[in-house]
Amino acid sequence: MSPVAISADKRFHRAHVKPSRKRSRLRAISVPLAKGGLIAAFIVLLIYRGGAVLAEAPLLKINHIVVSGNHRLATADVLSMLGGLRGENIVLSDLDAWREHLVTSPWVRDATFRRSLPSTVEVVVAEREPLGIGRQKGQLFLVDERGAVIDNYGPQYADLDLPIIDGLTIGSSAGDVDRRGELAARVIQAIRSKPGLAKRLSQVDVTDQHNAAVILNGDQAVIYVGDDRFVARLESYLDLASALRARVAEIDYVDLRFDDRIYVRPAKASKSADAKRQARATAKRP
Repeated sequence: MSPVAISADKRFHRAHVKPSRKRSRLRAISVPLAKGGLIAAFIVLLIYRGGAVLAEAPLLKINHIVVSGNHRLATADVLSMLGGLRGENIVLSDLDAWREHLVTSPWVRDATFRRSLPSTVEVVVAEREPLGIGRQKGQLFLVDERGAVIDNYGPQYADLDLPIIDGLTIGSSAGDVDRRGELAARVIQAIRSKPGLAKRLSQVDVTDQHNAAVILNGDQAVIYVGDDRFVARLESYLDLASALRARVAEIDYVDLRFDDRIYVRPAKASKSADAKRQARATAKRP
C-alpha cells in the first residue's frame, strides 16, 4: 500500500478546522432564537386580536341583572343604580366599582356581584336592619343597627313596630354614627333578646351617652339603665314596680344604675318634708 502524503504544515489543519466549528455553533443558537421570536410574535398577535374579538363579542354583552336579598329597597331602584352595567362586556366589566356604587344607597349594607356566563350578572343585596325611629327637631328618621340614618320615616314604613330614639346626632349619611347611636343600638339589641320585654319598649333616650333612659308601654316613668346590664336592670324594675307604686303613686323617673338600690323621684313632689323624703325613696333589690 502506498503511503498517503500529509502536509507537514500544522497551520493548515488549524485553519481548516476552527472556522467550521464557529459557523456550526452560530447556526445552532440563531435558528432556535429565530423560531422562538416568531412564535412569541404570533402569540402576542393572537392575544391582541383575541382580546379585541372578546371585547366586541355580542354573546358576552350583559343583558340580564338578577337582584336578590332586597326587601325594603325596590328591585327597580337597584337596577336604576346599575343602569350603566347593562351592555358592558361581562368578562371585562369592573364589578368591584359597580359594587362600590351600589353600597352608596342608604339601604345597602353590602352587596355581592357574580358573573354568570354568557350574559348575566347576579347581585345579592344585604340590607341595613331598621332598629328604631330617630327623632330630632320634630322630624322622624328610620335608623339602622348602628344608629345611622336609612331614610326619612313616612307612611311607607307604617308596618314597622319600632321604638322612638331621642338624643341621636342625626347626620346626612349612613356612615355618620356617634357614640349615642351605638348606645341606642346596644340597648335595643339587648332588649330584643327578651321578646316579652321588647314588646313593651316604647322609647330610648341617649342624650347622655353614658346613661340611656327607657320608657315602657303602659308606664310613664323614665327608667335610667346606664350603659350596660340593660335587661337585668329593667327586669329588676318590673319585679319591684308594684312595691314602688305602693310608695309613690306617680313616678317621674327611676334610676337603676346602682347595684343594690333603686332611686325614685315622684312626678309631683310637694315642699313638705314627707315629699322630700319620697323624692329619695329607695327599695332594696331582692
